[in-house]
Amino acid sequence: MSKKQKKMLVRIITAAVILIALYFIPVTGILRFALYLIPYFIIGYDILLKAAKGIKNRQIFDENFLMAVATIGAIALAVYDQSGDYTEAIAVMLFYQVGEWFQSYAVGKSRRNISDLMDIRPDYANIERDGKLEKVDPDEVEIGSVIVVQPGEKIPIDGVVMEGVSSLNTSALTGESLPRDVKDGDEIISGCINMTGVLKIRTTKEFGESTVSKILDLVENASSRKSKSEDFISKFARIYTPAVCIAALALAILPPLVRMIVLGLTAQWHVWIYRALTFLVISCPCALVISIPLSFFAGIGGASKAGVLVKGSNYLETLSQTKIVVFDKTGTLTQGVFEVNGIHHNELENEKLVEYAALAESASSHPISKSLQRAYGKPLDRSRVTDIQEISGNGVIAKVDGVEVAAGNDKLMNRLGISYIPCHSVGTIIHMAIRGQYAGHIVISDVIKPRAQEAIHALKEAGVKKTVMLTGDTRKVADQVAKTLGLDEVYSELLPAGKVEKVETLLKQKPEKEKLAFVGDGINDAPVLSRADIGIAMGAMGSDAAIEAADVVLMDDDPMKISKAIRISRKCLRIVYQNIVFAIGIKLICLALGAFGIANMWVAIFADVGVMILAVLNAIRALFVKNL
Repeated sequence: MSKKQKKMLVRIITAAVILIALYFIPVTGILRFALYLIPYFIIGYDILLKAAKGIKNRQIFDENFLMAVATIGAIALAVYDQSGDYTEAIAVMLFYQVGEWFQSYAVGKSRRNISDLMDIRPDYANIERDGKLEKVDPDEVEIGSVIVVQPGEKIPIDGVVMEGVSSLNTSALTGESLPRDVKDGDEIISGCINMTGVLKIRTTKEFGESTVSKILDLVENASSRKSKSEDFISKFARIYTPAVCIAALALAILPPLVRMIVLGLTAQWHVWIYRALTFLVISCPCALVISIPLSFFAGIGGASKAGVLVKGSNYLETLSQTKIVVFDKTGTLTQGVFEVNGIHHNELENEKLVEYAALAESASSHPISKSLQRAYGKPLDRSRVTDIQEISGNGVIAKVDGVEVAAGNDKLMNRLGISYIPCHSVGTIIHMAIRGQYAGHIVISDVIKPRAQEAIHALKEAGVKKTVMLTGDTRKVADQVAKTLGLDEVYSELLPAGKVEKVETLLKQKPEKEKLAFVGDGINDAPVLSRADIGIAMGAMGSDAAIEAADVVLMDDDPMKISKAIRISRKCLRIVYQNIVFAIGIKLICLALGAFGIANMWVAIFADVGVMILAVLNAIRALFVKNL
């Protein structure tokens, strides 16, 4: 609880105790009036000051003005009637402040929950100097520096592990409790907690560009992007508040005049002024103005807890309307890691053929080359390789231990006039020729993510009508992946511009109310992420450009999080609509009762403070997303 909240709580308790005590003290007249003003000013002085400031700045019609007019008017009526009953006016102010304190506590709690979940900002980075670890500000660490992270410390900056083996707690980033093991050569992102061994990390980014900084920036700025529902409430309040003030004024003046002039009856000014004041208290739009932004804030917090960063409530609202999900393939539905999956028609031992292929491709940084090197699994002696000829779009010709080796596609075999055996497996086929003779082929393919198929099924269950895959890969590979995963449509052999064109076609074909989401991870996906109704980026391994262009970021690259994000957004929007209907419905009923004199100030208190508290409690439900 903050100091401000504690101070307000003290004021509420003090005013309540004095009000109860005065109920039992038999005083009358001026002394009674003066004594009752004490709890009134204790609990309401800030409301009166805000109302006066609003009038001075010509921003009159807000809840402070309504409360001030209603309570001062109720006290004036008590003085006019000489009833000495000031309890109602003070109670209205007291319960209003109880409601304000409650919503302040609720907002503070939701902010603390998000802060706890996103407690990933590192306080320092360790740099080894003269054999000792020195703590420095992460902002001072340059790219390429070597930092040391000990067990229990946060990874302060993105980098690559140079030395050490450890397990990382990634729950603050991904929402998952399962630790991630890292070793030499592994990329590592900031924000994780080192659990076991000491790690030496060579930094690849500055602190300001690291994952942890970008995440904190996204969360801190999320509330600045308002949804249509929030805009509606703001516009509604600007029109609604002056309208009810005019209605209350009419209620106080017109009926007495009609009674007096038209009907020839007693005007009963005090009765109708009391009704008008009750009408004002009931009309206060606190429940709407407070609970709707709080619902979205809690929804964003709940999503962050699940490892889904939403950049604003407007994106949360759009996400809830998603009916078409379009995927990139590599790195999104597949791991983006190529592996040797088969060796066919081999005239040598498998290990020997892979050794020749790995050495021939050793000068290349292409993923295919790296996959061959991983399959070989031993250090490569580059001195064994000479006369390397890389033929673009074909493959490589080289001498390994003086033996001519050709490794490439069917075009290379045709170029060399070597007969080859076609492969019916899906993947990249590396044909091998040794000493000008065909020696077999190696099948290399991307690996589908373990939960990708489950993710597509979960999207269908979440109400997504169509799933589409766009890829630059060959038609054969794309069709195989789409069939395995159960996708509705697939478009292959697309350049980045072709992906944008296809998304634009899909956007034109869909109904206006239905939204299209694109999910990608690479720098070439950035234009499509920007063009879609909502862009979703894979955050752990995704490129900076993709994360920057996206509206939603998945922190652990798990495609299952897409359906979870949609369910979270829909729960949040359900809560928002519940609060709108509930708050406006109760207000209208109570306003009608107040106008006809059926509702008194105590009903007005419920219509204002009670509805606000119930709406805030409902809004807080958006934080709880574990079982979605």
